[in-house]
Amino acid sequence: QVQLVESGGGLVQPGGSLRLSCAASGKFFSINTMAWYRQAPGNRREAVATITDRGATDYADSAKGRFTISRDNAKNTMYLQMNSLKPEDTAVYYCNARARRYSVSPSQDYWGQGTQVTVSS
Repeated sequence: QVQLVESGGGLVQPGGSLRLSCAASGKFFSINTMAWYRQAPGNRREAVATITDRGATDYADSAKGRFTISRDNAKNTMYLQMNSLKPEDTAVYYCNARARRYSVSPSQDYWGQGTQVTVSS
């Protein structure tokens, strides 16, 4: 099993910054792609940014130029640096990891419990 724990959410004014972290723990063979998702009230969960185990990244249009995803494979930790935050960024942010428990296991998706980000003056 892979446990994912997010941290770093909170209340910030428009134009401010936050850095989210996602720490992975448990027994697993490898963690492949990791991603940040978010879900605002009444909306579907949407992908914000993804990063492969080799560091290749991809961003939603709404995040390009403002958010930066990164990971430290040695620490099994992923980050999301969010700058120039807008009220429409308000949502619960979830960490996702695609991992294999054993070398012969198929990849499975794991989710964190989410961290609230509120952008408001």
